[in-house]
Amino acid sequence: MAGLMVGRTPEYLGKKIEAREIKMTMLAVLCLPLVMLGFTALAVVIPAGTSALSASGPHGFTEALYAYTSAAANNGSAFAGLTANSFWNVTLGIGMMIGRFFVIIPALAIAGSMAAKKVAAPTSGTFPTDNGLFIALVAGVIVIVGGLTFLPALALGPIVEHLAMLHGTTY
Repeated sequence: MAGLMVGRTPEYLGKKIEAREIKMTMLAVLCLPLVMLGFTALAVVIPAGTSALSASGPHGFTEALYAYTSAAANNGSAFAGLTANSFWNVTLGIGMMIGRFFVIIPALAIAGSMAAKKVAAPTSGTFPTDNGLFIALVAGVIVIVGGLTFLPALALGPIVEHLAMLHGTTY
């Protein structure tokens, strides 16, 4: 990121990061939000998905989002009350598979590509990876990607449910 911001070819541990590594990184980073949000959107609009939810409205949306988020990124747990039918079993299983392997495969491709490269001597464009600026940059990217992924969905689920509860509507 830092190398791209200043217009130089980025380097990591003395090895140039090229277009192939950036593409693989984007595949690894974007596959989880695609699975989580894509399957959630599908589940809350088709009858096979909504019939298994124990709640309607924003709480049902949150129930679906949690199920797919947990399946793709964690252990596959769900809110109490989700009655998994064949639609949910299949889509949660696909979400688990994509969440595990579609992150690992690009990461292994990046590792293989970087291992095959020769180490170059540091130049004035080399960004050091042993200081606080690098840590802040990595943490900032993680927070921004996480925020852009989940804040809109959280606004549709728990936040709307809380505001509705304040006005006397419960689900």
